[in-house]
Amino acid sequence: MKEIKVNLGERSYPVLVGANCLDNVAKYYPESAKRVAIVTQKQIGVAIPSGKNHKVFDIGTGENSKSIETVIELCRAWVDWGLTRSDIVIGLGGGMVTDVAAFAASIYHRGLNVINIPTTLLGMVDAAIGGKTGVNLPEGKNLIGTFWQPKAVICDTDTLHSLPDREWKCGYGEVAKYHFLGADDMREFGLINTVLECIKVKTNIVAEDERETGKRAVLNYGHTLAHALEFENDFTLAHGEAVAVGIRYAAEVAFLMGRIGEERVTYHEEILAHYGLQMKLGKSINLERVTSLFLRDKKSQDGITFVLDGENGVEPVLVHDQDILEKALEVVQ
Repeated sequence: MKEIKVNLGERSYPVLVGANCLDNVAKYYPESAKRVAIVTQKQIGVAIPSGKNHKVFDIGTGENSKSIETVIELCRAWVDWGLTRSDIVIGLGGGMVTDVAAFAASIYHRGLNVINIPTTLLGMVDAAIGGKTGVNLPEGKNLIGTFWQPKAVICDTDTLHSLPDREWKCGYGEVAKYHFLGADDMREFGLINTVLECIKVKTNIVAEDERETGKRAVLNYGHTLAHALEFENDFTLAHGEAVAVGIRYAAEVAFLMGRIGEERVTYHEEILAHYGLQMKLGKSINLERVTSLFLRDKKSQDGITFVLDGENGVEPVLVHDQDILEKALEVVQ
């Protein structure tokens, strides 16, 4: 088991990574905690040795359950159970679960402690770390949310053994992203070292820009198109699948803008192929619809902001040329 620290002053917290590390959860409970609310989903089936009075609160599956209605239901159930500000919430599951649980914790009684225990690769390398919480609106993804840092994140790689292939692909979509954000080449790494390398990069970025006012935006590499595609396809497209297409699209936009050359585009394709990720949707994309969704993206200010590769690495770039955005779509259809 290894530990990485997210350095945020008095709000710093550890991220544990390894096999069989769930037994460590209780040591991160505040002394004042009498109750532990475990937010999860029925199919996850992971038991937590709580050591205190605890209750499991199951939420629905799918992006449609990632809603303000789910958060309200959770908070009302917590009131009925008697959960107080001195108690603690555990988000146990994939990125959707930790997003919802931590968001509910951040607003319940104006905020109580939360521990994230991701049980998917995507959750371990990305969603559960960094303090971003949120739920969807009918108009777009993650449009309601908070920055609320957990007390700890516990990544027990044993929980990944039962993941279906599609969930692995979801995680590898995010892993691929880190290859362009300063991570070492992970193609020969084992699972634990891959998770550790991604977390190392993310925690460094979060420590530098906790509230996404600058550098942290690079963590959205490939996500502008990805979020639009997920929404446009009514979330039938898995997040990692959409991110892989979004990364290839972002590379093409950067190439057409003269930011990168053909060799760098080829490198993007090699990384995505290594993780078995598809780079094409295999269907036509409604440009007008997708562009309108781009403009709803949280990064959009005075135009369409993409995170793009270039000589100085990956960075946010304001794109005004609609012809480039349209032409780049040809490579992913």
